[in-house]
Amino acid sequence: MTGFARRDDARDGYRWTWEVKSVNSRNLDLRFRFPPGSDNLEGRARALAPDRFVRGNVSVHLSLQRPDRVQRVQVNHDVLNQMLALAAQVMDAAKAQPVSVEGLLGLPGVLETMAEEEETEDVREARNSALLDSLTVAFDALVSARAEEGARLVTIMEERLAEIETHCTAAEGIASNQPQAALQRLRDQIDELLGADKPLSEDRLAQEIALIVSRGDVREELDRLAAHVASARELIGEGGAIGRRLDFLCQEFNREANTLCSKSSDLELTRIGLDLKAAVERLREQVQNVE
Repeated sequence: MTGFARRDDARDGYRWTWEVKSVNSRNLDLRFRFPPGSDNLEGRARALAPDRFVRGNVSVHLSLQRPDRVQRVQVNHDVLNQMLALAAQVMDAAKAQPVSVEGLLGLPGVLETMAEEEETEDVREARNSALLDSLTVAFDALVSARAEEGARLVTIMEERLAEIETHCTAAEGIASNQPQAALQRLRDQIDELLGADKPLSEDRLAQEIALIVSRGDVREELDRLAAHVASARELIGEGGAIGRRLDFLCQEFNREANTLCSKSSDLELTRIGLDLKAAVERLREQVQNVE
């Protein structure tokens, strides 16, 4: 089932964006992309997914903007005191103007930069927890997006099932409206068996007649198709992760449609059988989108 969600957040000067999207897949396939230095989050991030997703190819991308490292500036008082002493000597000897503050601070060594302190493990863990909380929100948003798509899929699948049902009704009408033609074909085939060069035993003749009857009777296939339609509607009404079971039902639909076509000796019934197969395929295409 397809969907997309995005979550933006920030903490302690860090800004990040989670983007999660899913496309159709028979199984659950999780793929993560992290910026350098954040790969350690994957295990915990991956653990958040199974409770929310059963099927689908889910891609997760984290964009992380780190704060600019601002170095602290401080006065080196030892150097400043030396410079002040030298300045006083120069002013006494040359009767010069007093040195300005700007001048003193501009002297080499008076100001020095200090590297920013390394963040503690507690700070890192707090930020990682915030990142995972944001991912949880993004995952939940993706679940909602997939649910909205699921509601649309329900409508489409109901239409496909109604289409299958219409074809089955048409096939039943043809099968029930041609008893005389079917009976005549049966008689012709029995006469052919009775007129064979080698007479058949009564048991063998009964078997052949039963086989001929079963080959021309599509009522069982139509009954099973109707049962599959009812089962599919029941599953759709049940909700939840029903994709695999619907996929299995589509295989059963297709099997019965194939059998109907192979049994048919009527041109119109064969055409309906082919239309039925096409409708089943359209249903199957939608089922691939269901979790």
